Amino acid sequence: MEGEEGNQQPQLVLAHKLFLLTQNDVDDIEKVRLRDEVFNFIIANDMAPLYETLVANKIFNLDQKALDSMRAKIEEELKKLDEKIADAEENLGESEVREAHLAKSLFYIRIGDKEKALEQLKLTESKTVAVGQKMDLVFYTLQIGFFHKDFDLISKSIDKAKNLFEEGGDWERKNRLKVFEGLYCMSTRNFKKAADLFLDSISTFTTYELFPYDTFVFYTVLTSIISLDRVSLKQKVVDAPEILTIRTVVYSQFLESYKSVTIEAMAKAFGVTVDFIDLELSRFIAAGKLHCKIDKVAGVLETNRPDAKNALYQETVKHGDNLLNRIQNLSRVIDL
Repeated sequence: MEGEEGNQQPQLVLAHKLFLLTQNDVDDIEKVRLRDEVFNFIIANDMAPLYETLVANKIFNLDQKALDSMRAKIEEELKKLDEKIADAEENLGESEVREAHLAKSLFYIRIGDKEKALEQLKLTESKTVAVGQKMDLVFYTLQIGFFHKDFDLISKSIDKAKNLFEEGGDWERKNRLKVFEGLYCMSTRNFKKAADLFLDSISTFTTYELFPYDTFVFYTVLTSIISLDRVSLKQKVVDAPEILTIRTVVYSQFLESYKSVTIEAMAKAFGVTVDFIDLELSRFIAAGKLHCKIDKVAGVLETNRPDAKNALYQETVKHGDNLLNRIQNLSRVIDL
């Protein structure tokens, strides 16, 4: 369930959509789209427990046929999982028994059954010896906590993880925990601690199951603006290469749509002043990170995207020059 780069944990994507469904500032057309996406995801993953909760909260009308179908599939899958556990306990080793119990835990997480998932994770923990594997179970528990907005569960799980690290644990998992704790601190309005934890993790971020890297950078900037003094903000955020890279990407994506665009229009699109955009782009253009030029008199940005064929030509010429130089050097040696 750990996310790969750019691959947010699906249940947490679902949690975000469920949050948007409850917001008053989301228009009706968007809510219809979100409701369809949520319903389709629930059906595809047999999330009967979550569906029943959403029906009780009047977010969905009851579709008894769909609910019965999900329940039947859940019962069938649980039967298979229990058979695998029984087979592992009778015929295989401790590692296979643990993996069979973990599979059942992940199934309960997938269908959104919070209580049974937590019970099964505890049972899996009782079969687990390695500290690293115990930590992974804590991360699963943290994901459950964030999905259900159970901040007490999140807080206790973070404390438990820190206690486990006293027994050992690798740096990768410690860095991942910083991001989880930072998100918890941000959710509970402890912006100073959130900023510190996020800034500590910005060059080691691997927690893609929570959110993509650009979202992480956004949270880092947001919490830092609120909590850091001006000197620290410039040093740790404004001039930080990891953050500058993400700003560069956003500007490039915007400029790709235009042959030319006014500086005023771009400033308005990003919600900043013309002077800010002028200064920002000047730095990136000078560093060769943005392919455009500023016409200050006309107040226009003109893109000059590098042509692939021209770049290949320049590269060929460069290699040709190097080859000629080597031949000349070799001819001198031969003449001697």
